[in-house]
Amino acid sequence: MMTDADHTGTGDPRRTIELLWGVREKPRRGPKPKLTVEEIVTASIELADAEGISALSVRRGAERLGVSPMTIYTYIPGRAELLDLMIDRVHGELADPPESHDWRVTMTILAEDAWEMYHRHPWMLQLTTGRLPLGPHTFAKHERELRAVDAIGLTDLEMDAVVAMVNGFVQGIARGSVESASLVRRSGLTDMEWWTASAPVLAEIPEADVGLFPLAARIGQAAGETHGAASAPLHTFRFGLARILDGVEQLVNGGSGASGAELPS
Repeated sequence: MMTDADHTGTGDPRRTIELLWGVREKPRRGPKPKLTVEEIVTASIELADAEGISALSVRRGAERLGVSPMTIYTYIPGRAELLDLMIDRVHGELADPPESHDWRVTMTILAEDAWEMYHRHPWMLQLTTGRLPLGPHTFAKHERELRAVDAIGLTDLEMDAVVAMVNGFVQGIARGSVESASLVRRSGLTDMEWWTASAPVLAEIPEADVGLFPLAARIGQAAGETHGAASAPLHTFRFGLARILDGVEQLVNGGSGASGAELPS
């Protein structure tokens, strides 16, 4: 079940931003700190990668670091702020794409990098990120994406919408891909093994009944034979991304159809 703690942007805004940007409090006298915020975030990401976001808690993080939960609270107020720090850190794994004069190439590279990021850290897809962390790495990610479509003939609002559309598409298909991989692990069967087990039972269904779905049968067989699986998320991702960029290119070149900025609100 999703809780408020699974939504980003629900913590103390001031303290979260201070932590994201490394705003330091004045040094205090006393023993040397046992930990750093960076160490806590690193341990939390490792825990989420290994066991999923539902396993993440201040208590589990403290156990992993060999300290008491109260020690963690002296660095980070709670789970909500910790999630923002984790997301921003993961965004820091994304690098500037190689220089290219082709905006489509740049957008494709950025999307492919995000696709891989979600597969390294599947828990990122389990969070509701209506309010993304206001951290340096998240800002850098957004800046790279906007820069890719800057000065190609779009308005500022169209640029913002294109970036949001591509990000939403990547997240959606990546979520399906991650869920498919998880299903294989949980069931112990690959898609091909599942189809092999299902085929004899399907063969017992009267042909007249199967014939009610000719398109599904034909297309399903063609896709299954081509991909060797019930679904092919990577193929769908790359095919869909190219079609989205085709549409953006048509808009840039003055193709027919109203842009989002021209549609009624």
